[in-house]
Amino acid sequence: MRKSVLVFLAVFMLLIGQSMASAASQWSGVVDRIEKTMNQSLAVYKSGDTAAAKKLVNDAYYGIYEKDGFEKTVNTTVSSKRANLTEYKFSVVKKLMTNQAPDTQVKKEIDEMIAMMREDVVKMGGGSKQQDSWESFWPAFLILLREGAEAILVIGAIIAYLIKSGNGHKTQTVYYYSGAAVVASFITAVLFRSVVSLSGANQEIMEGATMLVAVAVLFSVSYWMGSKADAKSWNNYIEGKVQNSLSSGNTLSLGAAAFLAVYREGAEVVLFYQALFNNAGDNMHMIWLGFAAGSIALAVVFALVRYGSLRIPTKPFFQGTSILMCILAISFAGGGIKELQEAGVIGMTRLEGSPTIALLGVYPTVESMLPQLVLIIIVLSNFIYQKKKNNREVVS
Repeated sequence: MRKSVLVFLAVFMLLIGQSMASAASQWSGVVDRIEKTMNQSLAVYKSGDTAAAKKLVNDAYYGIYEKDGFEKTVNTTVSSKRANLTEYKFSVVKKLMTNQAPDTQVKKEIDEMIAMMREDVVKMGGGSKQQDSWESFWPAFLILLREGAEAILVIGAIIAYLIKSGNGHKTQTVYYYSGAAVVASFITAVLFRSVVSLSGANQEIMEGATMLVAVAVLFSVSYWMGSKADAKSWNNYIEGKVQNSLSSGNTLSLGAAAFLAVYREGAEVVLFYQALFNNAGDNMHMIWLGFAAGSIALAVVFALVRYGSLRIPTKPFFQGTSILMCILAISFAGGGIKELQEAGVIGMTRLEGSPTIALLGVYPTVESMLPQLVLIIIVLSNFIYQKKKNNREVVS
C-alpha cells in the first residue's frame, strides 16, 4: 500500500514538473519573440530611422508582451511592481531613441529588459496567485451594491411618498420606468463595450480616458452624497421629485423621475465596471461573480426596504458611501494615468523605492501619484470645511 502511494506521488510530481516546464517553455518562446523584435528595432535605430525603430518597440510591447498575456501573467504570478518596471523599460528605450542616445545605451536597456523577462519566466513556472482575483471581486460587488442601494433609496422613498399621499395606484408607473432604466443600462454597457474594443496604444488611451472620466463622476457623486446626508435634505429632495408630477397630474414626469434615478446609477455602474475591466487581466470572471453577488444582495435589500423590515440610516449610509467613492476615485486616477503612460501620451518619471499597490491604483511614478495627492488634499479640505460649517450651524 505504501509503495503504491509513493508511486502515485512520484507520478503526480512528475506531471506537475512537466506542466511547469511546458509553461516555462511557452513563456520562453514569447520572450524570444520580444527579444527578436527589440533587436530588429535596435538595428533599424542604428540605420537612422528612429520612427520605424520606435514602431518596432511598440510592436514588441502591444503585439507580443501585452497581446500574448505575458504582462498579465507576470502581474499575477510575480508581482505588479515587476510588471510595472518592465513596462517602464519599454518606455525608456523609446525615450532614448527619441533623444538620439548612443546605440550602446539603447542596447544596454534592451538587454536589461530581456534579462528581467528571463528571470520572470523562471519565477512564473505556470502558476498564478488565485488570491489576487478577489481584488477584482470586491470592487465589482461594492460598486453595484452602492449604486443599486442609492437607486433603491430613491425609488423606495418615491413609492412610500406616493402611498402616504393617497396615490398608491401610481406605483406601477414607478416600477415600469425603473425596469426600463435597468434595460437601458444593459444596452448602454453593450454599446460602450463595443466602442472601446480597440487595440494597441488606442486601447490604452481609451481605457485611461475612461478611468479619468470615472474619477470626475465619482467625485461628483461623492459630493452629492455628502450634501444629502441629513434627513431633512434627503426628504426635500424626494418631495421635490414627486410633488411636481402629482400637482400637474403628469404620470410621464413621475416615470421620468424614476427612470432617471435608476438609469443614472446604471450608467455610473457601466462606467465604473469598464474601468474595472481595464485592470482585471485574467480575473474578469471575478468581476461577473461580484456583479452576481451584488445583484442578489440588492434584491434582498429592495425586498426589505419595500416591505418595511429595513430602514437604512440615511446619514451613515451617505457618509460611508461618499468615503468609498473618494477611495475609488483616487484608485482610478492612478490607474488612468498609468494607462496613458503605457500609451505614451504621458511621460513616466519613476520614484525608486516607492511601493506598487495595484488595488489602490498606487504606482511608483510622479505623474500617477501627483493627481492622487491633489485629490487627497481636496477631500481633506472639503472634510475640514464641512466640519466647520456644521459646527457653525450647531452654534447658531
